[in-house]
Amino acid sequence: MSWLLQRLFGRLPVGWLQLTHNRTRFFAALAGVAFANVLVFVQLGIMNSMSAATVRPYAFFTADILISAPDANTLTDGANVARQWLFQALADPGVAEGMGLYVANVPWDRGMTDISLTTFGVDPFQPQFVAPALAPTAGFLQLRDGAVLDRLARGFKRTDAAAISPATPLSFETENRTLTAWSTFAGGGGFGADGYMLVSDQTFLRLFPARRAGAPDHILLRLVPGAEAAAVVTRLRAQLSDPGLRIRTFAEAKAEDLRYQQTRRPTGVIFGFGVLIGVLVGLVIVYQVLSSDVADHLREYATFKAMGYRPGFFLGVVFEEALVLGCLGFLPGLIFGGGILALMGKVTTLPLRMTPGMAASVFLGTVAFSALSGAIATRRLAAADPADLF
Repeated sequence: MSWLLQRLFGRLPVGWLQLTHNRTRFFAALAGVAFANVLVFVQLGIMNSMSAATVRPYAFFTADILISAPDANTLTDGANVARQWLFQALADPGVAEGMGLYVANVPWDRGMTDISLTTFGVDPFQPQFVAPALAPTAGFLQLRDGAVLDRLARGFKRTDAAAISPATPLSFETENRTLTAWSTFAGGGGFGADGYMLVSDQTFLRLFPARRAGAPDHILLRLVPGAEAAAVVTRLRAQLSDPGLRIRTFAEAKAEDLRYQQTRRPTGVIFGFGVLIGVLVGLVIVYQVLSSDVADHLREYATFKAMGYRPGFFLGVVFEEALVLGCLGFLPGLIFGGGILALMGKVTTLPLRMTPGMAASVFLGTVAFSALSGAIATRRLAAADPADLF
C-alpha cells in the first residue's frame, strides 16, 4: 500500500504512515466507515425495492393512456370511475380500444399464514391489455372463478406454486368463494400486499358484490397506430365532461405513482432520511478520526509549516488519510451490505439486491464525505501560526 500511495502522490505516503502507526485506532476507524456504508446500502436497497415494487404492477398491463379518479395517486388506491368515460373516450379518433380495470386486495388463508393478494379484474376477452408474458393465461380467466396466481407471493411455497398447471389446478377459498388457479406468473411481494392475482372482471364482481360493473378503478386505453399519446390526452381532457378526472399517459401515471411513493408517503420519506443519517454518521466518524490524528501530530505539522510547507501539503496529507479510510472502509461495507440485502430479499421476497449503480454511488459518496471531513479537519492547521502549534 505504501508503494502504491507513493506512486500515486509522488511523495512519501505520510498520511498512510500516520494512520497505520496506531493500528487499533486505524481498524476501529475502518469499522466505523464500513458501518456507515452498511447503513446507507440497506436504506438505499429498501428505497430501490420500494420503487421497484411500486412500478411492478404497471408491467402486468399494456396500455397507452390511464384514466383514474381525482384521488387515485397510485394504481391501487383512489375512488372508482364511471364506465361512461370509457365510451366517451372511444369516440376520439386516436383511441382504438379500452378496458375497465378493477383493483382490490383479497385475503388468502394458507393455514399457518395469511396472504394478502392485490387482485386485478380484467376482461379476459381483451388479452391485448395484459403484458405479453401474461396474455397466454388470459384464456383461463374465461373459466368461471378462474384465477392466475403470483408464484413469487410472500408466504406461497415455491413447491406449491410450481405444481399449478392446467392439468393440476389449485382450488382455494377467499371472500366466501372458491377460486381455481390454472396458472401462475412472476410478480413478487410488495409493501401493500404479499403478491398479486389476476381474475376476470366477472369473477372480481362476484368476489366483491358491493362493487358495480359500471364503476371500475381505472380505465385503460390503447391508441390506433401512429397516434400521439400526449395529443390524445390533451383532447380527452377537453372532451370528457368531468374536469376532475386524472387522464395521463401510462408512462406518466407510473412516474407520478413512483414520485408519490418516494416524496409523500411516510415510508419513502423515512427511507430517504435513513440514507441521510447513514451519510452523516460516516461524515462524523471520519471527521473524528482525522481531527484526532491532526491533534496528535500537531508538532510534526508545525515543524513542516516552519520549514515552509504550504497549506496544500497538509491538505494533501489529510486527504490521503481520508481516501484511505474511504476506500478501505468501503470494501467491508459493500460485502456486509450486500449480504444483508440478499438475506432480507430472501425473507421478504422484496426486490432487495446490490446493484452496480448503487455500489458506485455509495463509493463515490464515501470518498466525497471522507474528503469533506478531511477539509474540515485541516482548518486549524491552515489558520494557525507555527509558533502557536508547539
